[in-house]
Amino acid sequence: MCMNKVLNEIIDLMKSAGTRPIETGVPGLSMIKGDIPTHQLAALYKPMIGFTVQGTKILLIGERSTVLKGPSYYVLPVHVPATASVHPGHDGRPYMSLGLELKQNVLQSLLRDLPEDLMPTASANFAACEIDIELLEAWLRLLRLIKTPRDIPALAPAYEREILYRVLLGPQGWYLRQLGLRESNFSKISQTVNWLRDNYTKPIDIGEIASKSGMAINTFHRQFKRATGLSPIQFQKQLRLLEARSLIAFEGYAVASAAYQVGYQSPSQFNREYSRFFGAPPARDTEKLRRIERARD
Repeated sequence: MCMNKVLNEIIDLMKSAGTRPIETGVPGLSMIKGDIPTHQLAALYKPMIGFTVQGTKILLIGERSTVLKGPSYYVLPVHVPATASVHPGHDGRPYMSLGLELKQNVLQSLLRDLPEDLMPTASANFAACEIDIELLEAWLRLLRLIKTPRDIPALAPAYEREILYRVLLGPQGWYLRQLGLRESNFSKISQTVNWLRDNYTKPIDIGEIASKSGMAINTFHRQFKRATGLSPIQFQKQLRLLEARSLIAFEGYAVASAAYQVGYQSPSQFNREYSRFFGAPPARDTEKLRRIERARD
């Protein structure tokens, strides 16, 4: 099949998607489309392969802004806090994307079956990657399973594995390989990220965390930034701000209470950092969020 024909079938299969992520019934596969509010796109993103089907997503991780224009794919190998905006295509067609959650055990199994000469040894920086017909067809096979749910248990693992295989051989394959190797520095950083997700309210001692990872502090900092695009302190700060935003907007917390709840000692510091990250003070920003959500319900 030609690229356009495959892409058009994928778009047709995604017609039930909306502006909130929809689970497809295929484990780990979600889809979304349309004019997604920017506050929803400010989130802790899961390790995933993202496929921008059409339109454009601009993803901001730390100071790095990446334009993800469809059709293309990208790899997020670890949990990472990020903000984003989405835009329709030049022809006015709505933004559409698919996400496939990364599972370390599936990656490890795939790596065991690959010959050494196929293993990627270096990787380009995080970026949108061109999608070829083989990878596009693998996404289509996986997505078609939403029409035949009885086939999902037998066939989804094979199609998921094919997507991983083809991404592994591409420009971002190094990230997948590192994530799948248990003893790699990258895999250790992934474990640190998981720890930070569970302990973001606590003060962190970089020396102690680096030592637990078996790395010198400078090495740890470099590897952490390579994996996440952020320093450990930035990572923790953004987790705190994302959680505080949710507490204020949707759980009725006062601004100062939310600040203390997520680990800030100074409400004025919290207000400054919140305004810098989200572009508006907490009270004004969260009131706007509530209005948007009420209009959508």
